[in-house]
Amino acid sequence: MDSAISDATIPEAASPAGAAPAAVEPLRPRQALRSTADNGLKIVIVGGFGVGKTTMVRSVSEIRPLNTEETMTKAGEAVDDTDGIAGKSATTVAFDFGRITLDARNVLYLFGAPGQERFWFLWDRLFSGTLGAVVLVDTRRLADSWYAIDRLEHHGTPFVVACNDFGGPEHTPEQIRAALDLPDTIPLVFCDARSRESSKQVLISLVQHLQTAALSHARPSRQPSPLSQTPEPTP
Repeated sequence: MDSAISDATIPEAASPAGAAPAAVEPLRPRQALRSTADNGLKIVIVGGFGVGKTTMVRSVSEIRPLNTEETMTKAGEAVDDTDGIAGKSATTVAFDFGRITLDARNVLYLFGAPGQERFWFLWDRLFSGTLGAVVLVDTRRLADSWYAIDRLEHHGTPFVVACNDFGGPEHTPEQIRAALDLPDTIPLVFCDARSRESSKQVLISLVQHLQTAALSHARPSRQPSPLSQTPEPTP
């Protein structure tokens, strides 16, 4: 996995129907993992079926992503809800894996979780050791994101919500927050998972959210000074 390639050509299933084609980005040079790298940080990209998780890992990874995509068959039509993603021809059956080198010692590992309900049993294992998560959503199918948010809240995993651009009807952030019952403390961003720069900004938003959460937990609670406490009267 130490070799890297440019942005792979996005297959038809990964390009949202009706959305404008993504701009072709320049080739990225091959990049081997430095021998000094000794600290791996893990982020999981999770969400419903066909929201663009594989596409996001592919667009932002500096190496050739490890994909476990398999061709969708007629037998799966009775199991997987393809409403709104009729052009999708392949699906992740285990997980996607990508890598971003942060500096000489720190490496970010990206894991894309499978979206179909029959693979949800893998999520809890993918969440193990996770620094934080991105919940990728298709605003045309917001209900598909409820389970991902529920599991992350169950595990106490910090996350941000990223709305992937599928060219559908526009919704305000307030409408999306209301539909997902999302508190103001959870960042909500908009992105195009096909764009490396856009996907990178999503990850930056997550890191900033993690930093804010860490600082808030690090602040010591202010205890009242013993000198300021009024002694109880002697009976």
